[in-house]
Amino acid sequence: MERMEPMGHRAQRAIAEGEPDLIPASLSERTAARAEAVLSGQTGGVKKVLPFIGPAFIAAVAYIDPGNFATNIQSGAAFGYRLLWVVLMANLMAMLFQTLSSKLGIVTGKNLPELCREHFGRQAIYGMWGLSEVAAMATDLAEFLGASLGLYLLFHIPLLYATGVTGLVTYGVLMLERYGFRPFEMVIGALVAVIALCYLVETVLARPHLGLVAYHTVVPWLGGQESVLLAVGIVGATVMPHVVYLHSGLTQNRVRPRSLAEARRILRFNKVDVILAMTVAGLINMAMLYMAGAVFHHGHAGIADITTAYRTLTPLLGGGAAAVFLISLLSSGFSSSAVGTMAGQMIMQGFVGFSIPVWIRRLVTMVPTVVIVALGVNPTETLVVSQVILSLVLPIPLVALTRFTNRRDIMGAMVNTPLTAWLMMVCTAVIMLMNALLLWQIAGMPLPARL
Repeated sequence: MERMEPMGHRAQRAIAEGEPDLIPASLSERTAARAEAVLSGQTGGVKKVLPFIGPAFIAAVAYIDPGNFATNIQSGAAFGYRLLWVVLMANLMAMLFQTLSSKLGIVTGKNLPELCREHFGRQAIYGMWGLSEVAAMATDLAEFLGASLGLYLLFHIPLLYATGVTGLVTYGVLMLERYGFRPFEMVIGALVAVIALCYLVETVLARPHLGLVAYHTVVPWLGGQESVLLAVGIVGATVMPHVVYLHSGLTQNRVRPRSLAEARRILRFNKVDVILAMTVAGLINMAMLYMAGAVFHHGHAGIADITTAYRTLTPLLGGGAAAVFLISLLSSGFSSSAVGTMAGQMIMQGFVGFSIPVWIRRLVTMVPTVVIVALGVNPTETLVVSQVILSLVLPIPLVALTRFTNRRDIMGAMVNTPLTAWLMMVCTAVIMLMNALLLWQIAGMPLPARL
């Protein structure tokens, strides 16, 4: 029997030699073939980075989900621009964490939960899986609520019915995975672009004080208990545990290196992907906060929920600004909810070796949202609490990621440099310190009036 040439190599040769009958029809296959052509030196110029762009934008969606809307609106309304530095700090840490997560998948061909299952004991694995599932459900709660709120406010659909519409839309987005990785990446990327465009419009309309924005972006400040809670919420809403897991899964089989040199080239392109995606996410987060600071802080500092923010925007900046705000919220909710469900599937498969149909996970993760809506619980308060839960769970994947990427027997020549290892430990320690402050406050212990 004649030995068949692997699809990627066959497609690469077809593109190079101009044999249209051999060029794969699938968009994902063509993307993989172009990536291989780049690695073989057959493609150059600026376009050579394009086949590698995508995974980080899927991860970036979690950094601009509805939980960010809630925490950033509260932070901006209550403290103006003063917590912008927390957004910058969280975003820089996110760049580091997502780069290392994607690196782990590329180098090992395995995702972070799979490596945990291989190297930790049974009790530790089930404990990590359980907490990770709690984090995934908290994530999905925030994202589902955000999209449902957007439908309720924009189209006046009853909130309970809006949860059903959100479930159907996000399930439809998830079904794109049947056609490979590229269509899903493109749809998610388009939704990120919509959110970015919306906040560009909001920036023009809100006219923030750019000097104060720049100052508070780099000068740290914490003013007491409420600001600490919101700062931890910002970190929890920005650095998300489920996408620290997910990013390694997105890269583990996307473009497999055949040599150390290819692995290094893929990692260089991957860093470009992460920097672009996280920069966009960081700028959107900052825009959320400084828009709230510019519009609400003077005269409406008590605004603490998305619904009030929307209704207050209309008389202050006009109906157009309020509509743009809701469009960004809808795009955020739909995209991040789909990504959260994908992450939940990968976490279960990696930690315990089995999975359930996507539609079942979609239904199960809808239940907390439906219950909260049916009971009339304040949606925005729920969003903020969900982000605090995420921040408390976050050290688990970060410690595991640090441990694995620092091990030469796992990473080989791609093991972390001493500087990278040090930065990972410092960033993880900062997050754990913020969590300790939060737990201290939850326990009823007073914090200093100023920190």
